[in-house]
Amino acid sequence: MEKHWTNEAIFYHIYPLGFCGAPKYAHDESECRHRIKKLMDWIAHLVEMKVNAVYLGPVFASYEHGYDTSDYRMIDKRLGTNEDFIAVCDALHEAGIRIVLDGVFNHVGRAFWAFKDVQEKRESSPYKDWFHNINFHNRSPYDDPFSYEAWEGHYNLVKLNLRNEETVRYLLDSVGMWMDSFHIDGLRLDAADCIDKQFFARLKEYTKQRKADFWLMGEIIHGDYSLWANPDLLDSVTNYECYKGLYSAHNTKNYFEIAYSLNRQFGSGGIYKNLNLYNFTDNHDVNRLASMLSNSADLKNVYTLLYTMPGVPSIYYGSEYGIEGKKQNGSDDPLRPELSLTEFPQDHPLYAHICQLGALKSTYLPLQYGTYEQVTVKNQQFIFKRTYQEEAVYTALNLADEPCSLVIPTISKAYDVFKEELITEENGTISITLPPHESCILYVGNHIPNKQAEAKKKPVKQAESERSDKKEHKKQTKPAQKKAKPHSDDKKKNPIIQLKTGVYRHYKGNEYAVLYIAKHSETTEAMVVYRQLYGDAQVWVRPLSIFIETVMVDGNEVLRFTYLHK
Repeated sequence: MEKHWTNEAIFYHIYPLGFCGAPKYAHDESECRHRIKKLMDWIAHLVEMKVNAVYLGPVFASYEHGYDTSDYRMIDKRLGTNEDFIAVCDALHEAGIRIVLDGVFNHVGRAFWAFKDVQEKRESSPYKDWFHNINFHNRSPYDDPFSYEAWEGHYNLVKLNLRNEETVRYLLDSVGMWMDSFHIDGLRLDAADCIDKQFFARLKEYTKQRKADFWLMGEIIHGDYSLWANPDLLDSVTNYECYKGLYSAHNTKNYFEIAYSLNRQFGSGGIYKNLNLYNFTDNHDVNRLASMLSNSADLKNVYTLLYTMPGVPSIYYGSEYGIEGKKQNGSDDPLRPELSLTEFPQDHPLYAHICQLGALKSTYLPLQYGTYEQVTVKNQQFIFKRTYQEEAVYTALNLADEPCSLVIPTISKAYDVFKEELITEENGTISITLPPHESCILYVGNHIPNKQAEAKKKPVKQAESERSDKKEHKKQTKPAQKKAKPHSDDKKKNPIIQLKTGVYRHYKGNEYAVLYIAKHSETTEAMVVYRQLYGDAQVWVRPLSIFIETVMVDGNEVLRFTYLHK
């Protein structure tokens, strides 16, 4: 599999019109509102989950649900302006979060400007060939003086003619505008199975020339995924096969179901082992996971599977808190609610579990690039292995109502990443006991930490000294008001010796290596020289007084940079 940023991606899927509490119909609001800026208030939340990519449902002008586009080049007035969205995208990118937009190119709404021109001018409209199977000798179900092809019989969604060069050029130019104005990193292609594959070939050529790592992912529900995800067309598709298996296997207490799909897709002879599929447990079109599971105790195991199986994990907004939602009377509205972070406790156990899984996905290379191999498959227990070079990660799950002991052969030392402890056995076999409805992730490789051993080696006086240092550090970084008073303000202390070199995490999530503590040549002010560890590896300089201060995030005082390790 060719390496791409999506190998390391954790997605967060938002349906903006619902998330932001927009009116159901555009005509219900006469003035433009700036609701889309709400996304910026959630950035710290995303960073805490280690989310580094967002997939945003429709944001462009429409009449109702967003998939009935009326203008591809204007943000929906119920969400805000193009300038608002530029600010949102800039803030997401600054936090290290990539942006994938919904590309709705199969159809448009009846309010689409070119379709309205056809309604007015009929055969004289220069846009009459933009729409599929238009016929001026018939009438539409809406009593237009012509008929046209709709998406799956929904005549409020007018199918575009993607064999018409003017139509294709307009759509490609629109995508170019999104890339130039919003600097988007990819597209999710709506109703991809209905779209002419020649259009996808054109789209891929156009976007890759502009941005080599631009990502194209198609919505495919049934069929052979490789018909769409291949070197000539799209990079990935939605993994609906495993979406169903993830909850169904738990409801039927039958891990053979999901194990069969994973092995068929990603095993040694897997048909999709060279694809990085988009994995999810729920989205804007299907019932929430918490409403589909028979036993809510299985929520954690489902997400453990989602994050450790091959592919790109995606969380649908709010589901990190286990919220419920089912379609009602054919309406998707219950799946797309307005949400506020204040609705949920900060110590929510499912959220904490998902944050931990995000940290593991971001840390362990086998979870990003590893091959897939099944170790044990039983009705209520499942163990599989992801391997990359000299490292391996084992995922073990138990969905039974009682504890279960499991054996992992051929290894004698592993690190339990949930318990943060080393497991060793003499006979080359690891034995573990899993509580009911719980999982275990074991790391095997050359980077096993031994925190227990390190703790035992520390003299008592050293441990006491470290605790004292931590108390002093907290005291020094306590803010006087909203922003902290930097501890370099105490001129009796030498600020240069108060900061270790090593790896630090910025409160927005990015990690940096502190290279030197230097002095400004004119003012002698202490300066920190540090390098970004990922991405373009830029080197930065910042006053030490700012580097070590605290900031307020969602009402909580946190360090601007937190020390991780040497």
